[in-house]
Amino acid sequence: MTATVLVPNDTLRAVRLSMRMSQEEFAKALRKAGDDLGEPNDASKRLVQRWEGGQSKSPRAAYVRTLEHVTRRRIEDLGFTLSVMARVHDDGAGGHDMDPAPEGVAAASGDLDTATEPAGQYGGVWLSRYEYYSSGRDSTYEGKHYVVIVQTGNRLTARSLPGASSNPDSPLSLDLTLDQFVVTGAWTEQTAPDGYYQGARYHGAIQMLVEPTGRRMAGKWIGFGKDFDVNTGPWELRLMDPSTSKATLERYSRPPE
Repeated sequence: MTATVLVPNDTLRAVRLSMRMSQEEFAKALRKAGDDLGEPNDASKRLVQRWEGGQSKSPRAAYVRTLEHVTRRRIEDLGFTLSVMARVHDDGAGGHDMDPAPEGVAAASGDLDTATEPAGQYGGVWLSRYEYYSSGRDSTYEGKHYVVIVQTGNRLTARSLPGASSNPDSPLSLDLTLDQFVVTGAWTEQTAPDGYYQGARYHGAIQMLVEPTGRRMAGKWIGFGKDFDVNTGPWELRLMDPSTSKATLERYSRPPE
């Protein structure tokens, strides 16, 4: 029987890295959240590894609530399949979500939480910078974030680091596909509730070209405006550090200069 290759949950891994947590620290946060919510759990580093490795795609309902509580993101924004999530139910049994991998499915092995967390050619901390025109203020502005990129094959998953944006409290997500030197995908930004855009959630498409050095990507974004018009503008990513170690992530968890 030919083994089916598991698809890693790079979104969850990128979110965890953006929170500057190791897998063990993330599991500890889930256990604490369970206690705070009155639903104690036994989250472990191994469980986090199974989620990130793609071996477990259907967290129990109690884990869904703790994941959303710890990350402050909806479960569908954490890389879990919606069709699977729709079948999640709370059977009161607790457990570790340690269902064995289906027959013929290759299980992930090894520690996915190494010191430098190698993520491929484009993994690391990047500076994201884009320009946009504000019709309400009749001026052009710049948005900057430090993001951590996780790469699996031709998939690039990026999430902004905490406190690492030019606009306070505006987390950014990028989900991209690499085709030789062309990067195409989608972006999402959640604006601050007390900011100019009053907590609006914006999203759109993006396409960039990778420079031969592999240290810069540049192109254009497209998305809708608050007046329901379609806007576009320049967007670039610059590699700051290929490491995703905890020390590196802490160093870039600040607003870009």
